[in-house]
Amino acid sequence: MFYICSMNAPITSTWPKPPAALTAARLGEPPNGARVTVAGLVILRQRPGTAKGVIFLTLEDETGVVNVIVWRKLYDAFRRAVIAGRLLRVTGRIQRENNVTHLIAERVEDVSPMLDSLLLPPES
Repeated sequence: MFYICSMNAPITSTWPKPPAALTAARLGEPPNGARVTVAGLVILRQRPGTAKGVIFLTLEDETGVVNVIVWRKLYDAFRRAVIAGRLLRVTGRIQRENNVTHLIAERVEDVSPMLDSLLLPPES
């Protein structure tokens, strides 16, 4: 099963919203192993020397943070987005262990151009 959440909920803000992304606050709802999509600003990238090429990302949305694991093989496929993206949309499987939730990435999309719309005047 694939869990997504429409970001078109009634909100008074005119902020741009990534399409079909589950918020960090709702990441506890789908079961372990569920395929979900999240989106957020990249606030941390880590590539420890001892991690054998694994990249750890932390994304932040308006409700909290999401920990993302990008395996080396996937990193090779989505290298540009992982390295340079400021706003990412990541689809993957939820992994829960010892009350810690991670998203094991399957697809990484750079949606950073959406940030440019913050500079546009609000539509009347």
